[in-house]
Amino acid sequence: MTLIAILLGTLAAGIGSVWLAAALSFGVLARYTQHMLSLAAGALLGTAFLHLLPEAFESGLDPQALFLTLLVGVVFFFLLDKAELWHHGHEHHHDDAGHDHDHAHDHGHHHEHGHGPERLAGGWSVLAGDSVHCFGDGILIASAFMADLRLGVIAALAVLAHEVPHHMGDLMVLRLSSGTRKAALLKVTLAGAITALGGLVGYWLVDLLHDYLTYFLVVAASSFIYVALADLIPQLQKRLSLGETLAQIAWLLVGIGLVTVASALAHTH
Repeated sequence: MTLIAILLGTLAAGIGSVWLAAALSFGVLARYTQHMLSLAAGALLGTAFLHLLPEAFESGLDPQALFLTLLVGVVFFFLLDKAELWHHGHEHHHDDAGHDHDHAHDHGHHHEHGHGPERLAGGWSVLAGDSVHCFGDGILIASAFMADLRLGVIAALAVLAHEVPHHMGDLMVLRLSSGTRKAALLKVTLAGAITALGGLVGYWLVDLLHDYLTYFLVVAASSFIYVALADLIPQLQKRLSLGETLAQIAWLLVGIGLVTVASALAHTH
């Protein structure tokens, strides 16, 4: 039963986030991009601080050890992000040297999606990085499901929410390299499906290392906190009108509310 839930959760998060990103990037929902960023940030922070971390601290383990794990996790994801940006930036430097006009265009893309010109190094590089990221998401979702069904549902929803803006950037890059929306959508969907593979590996890994499950939950929380604070919220820090600012806050609270409601529903069933 747990394995089936993990597969369903990882497929919903991995592929569902890609299709929602496509709707926001290419469809009639494109005007709601900023709202989606606020929603995703709220969902991630709500999941980390209201669900994953409380569940971890209820285990009775030393709080200092758990806080240290949280700190190490945040620093690790920061360094991982740096390594990915350096890698793509290095490729971009060699592949696109002399193309100043293209670089300027890519830099504009960076401000819109928050992924920087480095992300435009090449379609296959983007897919490789996306696949690794989705694999890690699958392991995190499996960890949550192994702890509690309610936490698994919440983690899957949080991953779905935070992957949407990430996939939006990837779809734009792959559309430029592939030439068509359909080809870009197919490639990113295949990368998103890797989440299920990560879920399978996570199911085996967490079952084997069950005593360390609490630490997996804290690492998952550190991932969500880092993405929310380092990637999503900075994109919301713009000079806006009062109405737009209130809308941002409202959607942030909606994201927190959604994971709370989903938690209550999952717990009820």
